Amino acid sequence: MSEELQSSDHDKKTLRSEYPSGWLVLTKNESVPYIVDALLDAPPHREFNQTELAEHAGVSRQSVSRYLDLLEDIGIVEPVGETSRKRYRFNPESSVSEALIRLDGAMNAAGAELEPGS
Repeated sequence: MSEELQSSDHDKKTLRSEYPSGWLVLTKNESVPYIVDALLDAPPHREFNQTELAEHAGVSRQSVSRYLDLLEDIGIVEPVGETSRKRYRFNPESSVSEALIRLDGAMNAAGAELEPGS
């Protein structure tokens, strides 16, 4: 690949990082897709704490802690009322959650569980 094309690709990637789409904001962090996948697997409105969500997602509790505010801000999770340990639940009625549920269903219907090239 020519140096000019590499520079152009780098410029585009930098621009996308500076002005990310909602998709990139949600998926740019390695742990977030695993956390969202675990939430989509869980029954609607199931309550959990950070440790339980981390175990279900297969990520560290620190990762859940780091991204929980993002997930709460965009409505994917919501805090549960007064509990001794802070608990959350998946909010399937938020517009972002509804879009993720539709995407998950569409990808499953399309056979997206297959590995590329198989």
